[in-house]
Parts: sequence; structure tokens; C-alpha cells
Amino acid sequence: MQTPRERFIAALERRPLTGRVPHFELVFFLTMEAFGRLHPSQRQYRQWIQMEEKERELHRRDMAQLYVDTAERFEHSAIFIHPNPGDVEETCRLIDRIRDISGDRYFIMMHGDATFSIPSGEQMVGFSYRLADEPEKVHAEAAAMVDNAIRNAEQYARHGGLDGFALCSDYCFNSGPFLSPNQFGEYITPYLARLIQAQRDLGFYVIKHTDGNIMPILDQLLQANPHALHSLDPQGGVDMAEMKRLCGHRVALCGNVNCGLMDTGTDEQVIESVRYALRHGMPGGGYIFCTSNCIYTGMRLSRYELMLDVWRKEGNYAG
Repeated sequence: MQTPRERFIAALERRPLTGRVPHFELVFFLTMEAFGRLHPSQRQYRQWIQMEEKERELHRRDMAQLYVDTAERFEHSAIFIHPNPGDVEETCRLIDRIRDISGDRYFIMMHGDATFSIPSGEQMVGFSYRLADEPEKVHAEAAAMVDNAIRNAEQYARHGGLDGFALCSDYCFNSGPFLSPNQFGEYITPYLARLIQAQRDLGFYVIKHTDGNIMPILDQLLQANPHALHSLDPQGGVDMAEMKRLCGHRVALCGNVNCGLMDTGTDEQVIESVRYALRHGMPGGGYIFCTSNCIYTGMRLSRYELMLDVWRKEGNYAG
């Protein structure tokens, strides 16, 4: 009997599976509704710095237990951690606590991106000017960010316990990427490819996440060689059937259940979105079931449970 971790890895490697399609969520924020406990990323750092070490250890164990409880209740194959605080040493302690509780049952990953993402509204104009006025400095900054991320990955590799990274720099609006494909090829792709190659060389699995319409830069995302793409956003016009046809033989695919419908659509629309993702994602393997973003604060837990009901009934391989 394969563990959830082993099944998740099989999907990332696009190997055939029997039984249920692996499932995870990049974030499950409804921990207060589900467990009566605040999500680790929403806890205040100023409380941490006031704690004595015995209190910090209780906090670490509570966070670790909450991650495992979430995975167990909702049948996640992977745990995406949100270290709080987020320094490498403290993150390693959190990984150790999760492993203490669950062993090697779950695939553990964390954010590991260091490429430029969509700037905030306040920063967008300034960033655009920088591309025109000081491209050498922008390249130097991009290289330095990746160098730092690789150094961190090396520390995690030496420590052990972490299986992979989800690279969570968002590149795209619903209308398309925030840079033209040519600019993306200059300022993002070379650095993304170097980061992914370094993480893979260290033995990690790498999932590249971005919301929105990725189609104008899909070839460049594939060129960077991640194990999987996440979130395959239908609100950005990303169609699971088309993605499976275009690149299902090259990369695993994660997501495509419409988060907008999960929040504001009807039950029937949610069910159809789930069925569409499963119907077109599952054939041939290499598919991980999840939403097109995450289970975010404000979404109804009942909607997520509806999504899982369909997955449990219809997301099963023969054999």
C-alpha cells in the first residue's frame, strides 16, 4: 500500500496510479472553522518574540499537529507549510515536528520562489521604469535573489525532511502575464530555470505556481523544467483539456477547479467544474487534484466538502 507521499511523487513523475487521484491544497485557511484553531500564517510574530523556549516548542508542535490534522481530515497527500517565523533554522524545526507526528506519510513542501512577481499597484510604475532605465541593476537583483534561494535550499537539503518547493511568484493577470513574453524571457525565465535546476539537483521536487492566463508564456514555463504546474486557472482562460493535450506528456498538472465558482457559484457549477478537471486531468496520470488557487478565508467549508465528495466518488483510477 503506497503512502500519500509516495502517490504524490508518482503523480509528479507522471507514473501510472490506481485508486484515488492525489489531492492537496496550496493553503487551507479554514482551520478556525474546521478545527477551532488559527492558521499558522495568521498568527502574530510579536507574540513569538515574547515567548520563552518552552512556549515556542508548544507553538511549533501545535502548528505541526494542525498541518497533519488538516491532511488527515481532508485526505491531502502533501502538506504545504507556512513557517511562522520563517527563518531557515526555525523552519527546519517545524519540519522535524511534522515528521515526528506523521513520519514519511505526507509530502512536505514550502514556498521557494525568488523570481520577480507582479508588483503591487504602488510599485508597478517604478518597476516598469527600472526595466527601461537600469536593466543591469534589475538583472543583478534577479540573480542575487536566486542565489539566496539556492543557498537556503542547500541548507534544507543538508537538514533533510523537506520533499520539495512550490514556487509561488505570481506572473499573470486573467488577461495575461504582467510582462510581455519577450520581457519575461529576459527577466524571469533564465532565473526561474536556474533556480529550478538547482533545486532539482539537490533532490527536491518543484511545482511552479502562478494564477491567471499563463498561455502566452506556457512555453517558457515548460522550458524552466518544473515537475508540475499549478493552478491552471480557469478564470484566466486556462483549460484543462487543452493543457493536457499541449503539455501533459512533459509536466504534471495541478488544479483547475474554479475558485470563483467555489465561492460565488451554485452547487451545480462547482460539481461541473470538479468533474471537468477530473475528466480531463486524470487520463494517463500526471494529475494532482486541487482548486485553481487555495481554500481561502471566507470560502464556505461546505463548498470544499462538496468538492471532495465529487472527487471521492469520481476521482478514482481503475485497478
